[in-house]
Amino acid sequence: MSGARPRSSLAAKAASVPEQRRGAPRMGAREVRIIGGDWKRSKLPVADKPGLRPTPDRVRETLFNWLGQTLEGWRVLDAFAGSGALGFEAASRAATEVLLLERDPQLARSLQASAQRLKATNIRVECTDAIGWMSRQAAPAFELVLLDPPFDLNLFLPALKAAVPLLAPGGLIYLEAGELIEAPADLGLEPLRSGRAGAVHFQLLRRSG
Repeated sequence: MSGARPRSSLAAKAASVPEQRRGAPRMGAREVRIIGGDWKRSKLPVADKPGLRPTPDRVRETLFNWLGQTLEGWRVLDAFAGSGALGFEAASRAATEVLLLERDPQLARSLQASAQRLKATNIRVECTDAIGWMSRQAAPAFELVLLDPPFDLNLFLPALKAAVPLLAPGGLIYLEAGELIEAPADLGLEPLRSGRAGAVHFQLLRRSG
């Protein structure tokens, strides 16, 4: 995706229920592999929880083709971390800092254990409600926010609204959902790319200004 990365330092790149990845459950899946970067082929466990659905390999490959294969210098928020597939993928590709938010304590502990096993010093895990955490932050802090909220709780627009103020100028939001979500005009988000893989719709948006 030529020209899709944010301006400033990014100008050269691409133009309840616990917070789990929801959608059609992937029966039998117990691990997911990182597909690129320093930890390529490393495995992340997938807990046996109903509806926990890591972002498919094909979708992650497309996303990081859009973003560019290295995220050096980027600060990344994976707001609904689940298995950590998206956040660990970003960290594997040299992101400076990746913050994973996950409300389920078991999943949060698993994410922390994976970070320790990989010696991932650029990853930090917080066990917290994603929308609540984002709403409490006061200043732009991230070049990329990854949003894959539970498909069945209709959190897509609240998550977008909470994420926008956290973006650096020109920062990017990745949104994954069961349908293509149109961001309200007043959020100041410019759609850049979108795709679909089976029941998963995914898109990349940029904060204007």
